[in-house]
Amino acid sequence: MFVILPFLVLRILHNQLWISLSRYRTAEGKNRIVDKSIEFEQIDRERNWDDNIIFNGLIFYALSYTGDTASMPIWRTDSVIITILLHAGPVEFLYYWLHRALHHHFLYTRYHQHHHSSIVTEPITSVIHPFGEHIAYFLLFAIPLATTFYSGIASIASFSGYIMFIDIMNNMGHCNFELIPSWVFSIFPPLKYLMYTPSFHSLHHTQFRTNYSLFMPIYDYIYGTVDDTTDTLYEASLKRQEDSPDVLHLTHLTTPESIYHLRLGFASLASKPHEFKWYFWLLWPVTLWSMLLTCVHSKTFLVERNIFKKLKLQTWAIPKYTIHYFSQWQRESINSLIQEAILKAEEKGVKVLSLGLLNQEEELNGNGELYIRMYPALKVRLVDGSSLAAAIVLNSIPKGTNEVVIAGNLSKVAYAIASALCQGGVQICTLHEDAYKKIKSRINQEAGSNLVKHKQNSAKVWIVGNGFAEEDQQKASKGTTFIPFAYSPPKKSRKDCYYHYTPSMLAPKYLENLDSCENWLPRRVMSAPRIAGILHALEGWDVNECGNTVFNIEKMWQASLSHGFRPLVMISNYPKP
Repeated sequence: MFVILPFLVLRILHNQLWISLSRYRTAEGKNRIVDKSIEFEQIDRERNWDDNIIFNGLIFYALSYTGDTASMPIWRTDSVIITILLHAGPVEFLYYWLHRALHHHFLYTRYHQHHHSSIVTEPITSVIHPFGEHIAYFLLFAIPLATTFYSGIASIASFSGYIMFIDIMNNMGHCNFELIPSWVFSIFPPLKYLMYTPSFHSLHHTQFRTNYSLFMPIYDYIYGTVDDTTDTLYEASLKRQEDSPDVLHLTHLTTPESIYHLRLGFASLASKPHEFKWYFWLLWPVTLWSMLLTCVHSKTFLVERNIFKKLKLQTWAIPKYTIHYFSQWQRESINSLIQEAILKAEEKGVKVLSLGLLNQEEELNGNGELYIRMYPALKVRLVDGSSLAAAIVLNSIPKGTNEVVIAGNLSKVAYAIASALCQGGVQICTLHEDAYKKIKSRINQEAGSNLVKHKQNSAKVWIVGNGFAEEDQQKASKGTTFIPFAYSPPKKSRKDCYYHYTPSMLAPKYLENLDSCENWLPRRVMSAPRIAGILHALEGWDVNECGNTVFNIEKMWQASLSHGFRPLVMISNYPKP
């Protein structure tokens, strides 16, 4: 009885490992079976995958009171043998015919259709069923367990081993990448009738009326329901190589808890904007361990893949947190990781690499110019998205605005915005003397007449960057709109003011395989650097946008609109797209 809870936790961890592995391998592309995209609807539908484990646990606890479980031995050979035989015989046979019955129109539309809503499967798709199906499957899988238990030969090994076997085979069959090597079947050819492969079951989800078997394809061969392309798909999946992206976005970890929001982490959390959850406190040992690991051993890793028209997109992450970017002793390590990523992208034939978040920080690498100087012969183009970020901010300012305040740490984006506003006749007020001098030195003398300092702040629009202090927020009048030009959002300390999103846009519907949120941004919203990289590749702009270079702001804005990206509309203190 006391081993039930640890065993349930073990099952959850086991499933999570399969989820992370599957998401990494399918993003990488090697041995991927189905190319179709996974969207947010599927993530929402499958977010309750652990309900099955909880349901099983409750039943096991109830059954533990009906028999003598305390004296159950760890191992009994006869219980293991009986379990294997009962699974290979009654369980597999009954499942095959139950499964075929579930594909009858009457049962399919009422039950099994829910499971088949996922054409592209993930490991936990295997347990996404209506409650009625869960009961049917439990009764089916209980045949070996109940037989050994009530005959008095049950053992902990046969119980736990059988359940883990079911979990492993279920996860493997739905992982969407082929991992069973061909030599296994060459050594023992009859194994093809006794063990299915991920590609075998994948055909059931794409063709619907073939490959019904549970884990042993023998019944499909006996009753003639094996898909004709089973062997062809298996061989093609094994031969498939890694994807070579056209556009690469290079980001990094943000907060310590951001590892759980990664697409490779918890799928349900990744599908929502970053937000601290109370249960993160329970995971602090894991969080702390991951932070220490990034300090001593770091390697850039693949996060996700997307498709935009004919472009293949990938996102890689530098395994460093935001706090590391402000640490002097970490900068050399970070720059080394970025350089390695750029050179690897060059080797893969990537057309454009966009630098996200602090990977383009001026103090770190001069807005990316460091890498251009180090490798002047690079074919891959480096983009920091500054022109699009400036365009987004400028077009977020309400029409008719005649004065704005600029605050926070200044950047090349801030200077581009200030120059455009001053030239457009909008008065800009700075809160501090040093900001006034810096902006004054970056804009022409004629436009500089619209730059003022230390004025009584009546402006209702503030353009803010990193380092925007809470005490400065208190200087704003009620109803002020704060529009960030930095890629990290300011802390929302004013309930009577409006906070716009960081520079970003809503992606068009034909951007495929978008099933996770980019940091704190809402669903299907992408940051300016990420979009800029896509636009440079689509338009064929063979130029770098890094260092002090700012691409044509208006040209970038019009290109984003023409390719289907849309600005976000702020409708409350917590704006939504």
